[in-house]
Amino acid sequence: MPLFWKAYKSEASTFIDELKAKRPTLEQEQRAGRALLWDKTVDRAAQADYRAARVEQQPYVYQTKSN
Repeated sequence: MPLFWKAYKSEASTFIDELKAKRPTLEQEQRAGRALLWDKTVDRAAQADYRAARVEQQPYVYQTKSN
């Protein structure tokens, strides 16, 4: 290893580090934004009811049933 060896840091990593230094609350803001859309509690009973009530799709969707 050379005497003046320096670890490589990409431009993207440098940008992210600078952004986090400028806005220390960034990570909390991201988590709050994610919680609005994705982190939801799942009602397992309702999900099971929805799956049980599902109607099977016909092999050819546009054909009407001829019973």
